[in-house]
Amino acid sequence: MRVIIELTRLNDSKLVINAELIETIESTPDTVVTLTTNHRLVVKEDVEEVVEKAINYKRKIAFRPE
Repeated sequence: MRVIIELTRLNDSKLVINAELIETIESTPDTVVTLTTNHRLVVKEDVEEVVEKAINYKRKIAFRPE
């Protein structure tokens, strides 16, 4: 099952990523999300918001009835 979260690029375009692929999240001061594929994404959301989105989505799918 994929754990997808929606984030916003600096140009306001939306993107969805598989939260399982997040390796690091840095504030530099922009938020940079580095994936396990070494792809880096710069997003508008702050570090705490990205973490919260990933946790909330994982909780949502964990309690989803089959």
